[in-house]
Parts: sequence; structure tokens; C-alpha cells
Amino acid sequence: MTLPVPSGVYGELAQIVTRYATGGAEPASPREGLFFTRRDEPSQPLHVAQRPSFWLVVQGRKCLSIGDEELHYGVGDCLLVALDLPVTSRITLASPAEPHLCVGMAINPTSLAELVSRAPAPAPVAAFSQCRRGVAVHAAPPELLDAMLRLLRLLDRPADLAAMGPLIEQEILWRLLNGPDGARLLRVAMGEGQGGRVSRAVSWLRNNFAEPLRIEALAERVGMSESSLHHHFKAVTNMTPMQYQKQLRLYEARRLMLAEGLDVGAAGFSVGYQSPSQFSREYRRLYGLSPARDIEALRAPMAAE
Repeated sequence: MTLPVPSGVYGELAQIVTRYATGGAEPASPREGLFFTRRDEPSQPLHVAQRPSFWLVVQGRKCLSIGDEELHYGVGDCLLVALDLPVTSRITLASPAEPHLCVGMAINPTSLAELVSRAPAPAPVAAFSQCRRGVAVHAAPPELLDAMLRLLRLLDRPADLAAMGPLIEQEILWRLLNGPDGARLLRVAMGEGQGGRVSRAVSWLRNNFAEPLRIEALAERVGMSESSLHHHFKAVTNMTPMQYQKQLRLYEARRLMLAEGLDVGAAGFSVGYQSPSQFSREYRRLYGLSPARDIEALRAPMAAE
């Protein structure tokens, strides 16, 4: 039975997110695995390494880029990220009067696999071939909205949250599995087939991005041929393994310079670059500025505060 969307559900969601979101660069997290964001104006592109999660926009609009593909989504839309992906996001609609508001929940692969083991697979295997990309946007169904609102209401009742929060989070995962993009999640949870092998390749790259990348060794590690790895990896992530590794390296180098104060040479070396000129060239290609000038520009607003 499909639930009707309760009147004012987005208004109540917006009120709760507004109370907990800080408006800072990093999402606020009133509970482990739960995230709130608020932005009062459109933003410049933000490069992030996105973990498996889903995000519900309750006010405003946003754009996410994966490779050369753009996904635009707004109020009532659900962004589903099924595996680790380097992405670029930007707020496209926000103002002080009507800020962009969003709530997200991390997807724990272990919890997902346990859930699938207790219930029949909700998505037919045939659907896998139509759900190859590891990220998607669709309208949030009423059942998902209802579960999310019930979870957020518990934030004001810590005792109830401790007891009932995990149960509602399991319900949310179940709603996602039964949603229009459930096959994407199911493929990751099962860890089988080409999608599962790509997930293992992604996991290895995520944990070893500073190591030299030998495609033949990675293909052998996950049980694929080199050509099959290239084909299916690109289908899921919209990037080649080399492009994926490069973005992870550059994201981490930027973080090391900005948050930990490493100089350009040390940051590049820490993430696997042996050539400073190659590091600077690829950094400029992604961020539009040399490493030193980019970090200087990022630090300027903080110094002015």
C-alpha cells in the first residue's frame, strides 16, 4: 500500500534540518551516519570523495557531476550513491530567505548485506543491466519520506532514538532497496557479478590510491580481464580506473595542504606523485589554479573571519 505524502512533510523536515545544520563547510552530524547541510547561496563546485549514502533535498536545488555527467535534483528528489565515488557538487538554488537544505544517511554495506540475507531480493537480477551507474537521482517515494521524518523526530528524544533509530534506519535501507534504483544497491550488497567486482576494484583503489596502479594486477585481483575491467568500471563510475585514482589523489593532496599544512611538494609525494611538475599540472587541470594559489584562495575567507 502506498502512503500519501503527508501535508507539510517538507516543511517539518526543513524545520528539523534548520535546527541542526550549522551552515559550515562540513555537514552537521547529530547522529553517527546522519548528515544535515545548509547553504544560504549558490556555491562554487566542491570536489569530494562521496561514500555510499543517500541524500534527500528538502529545500533548494543542487547539481552533482560524476566524470562528465551531471545530475540535477531538488525538493523531493533522492540522490543515491551506491559505492565510493569522487564527485563534484554545487548548490544551484539557495538564498538567505530560502536556503538549500538537505539530509543524508550513510549506507553501511555490512548492514545492507545483513538486511538482504534476511529477506528475498526485491529487485530482479535482470534489472542489473539497466542500473549500471553507481549513482542515480529519483523522486523520493512517500514511504521513504515517512521513515526519514520519523527518524528525525527522534533526535529530540535520545532514549527513543537509541532504541528505535537503528530499526528505522533498517526500514530506510529496505525502502531504498525496493525503490526504482534498488538494483544498484543490491548489486553492491551481493558483491557478485561484474558490479560486485567493480565494487571490489573501487574499494582497493580507495584504500591504496597512493600506490602505483597496474591495471593488469588490479584486474587479476578482482577476477576480471583488463578490457572487462575498463568497460565495467567506466559504466559504473563514468571514469577509468586511472582517472578515479587521480581524482582521489588530488582530493587528498588538497586536504593535506589545507587542513594539515603540508607544502606542495610534500602533499604531492604523500599521495603518490613522484614528479612535482606532473602533480602541479594535474592539480591545475582539476581545480583551475596551481596548488599554492588554490590553497591561498581557500584560506583567504577563513583568515578574514
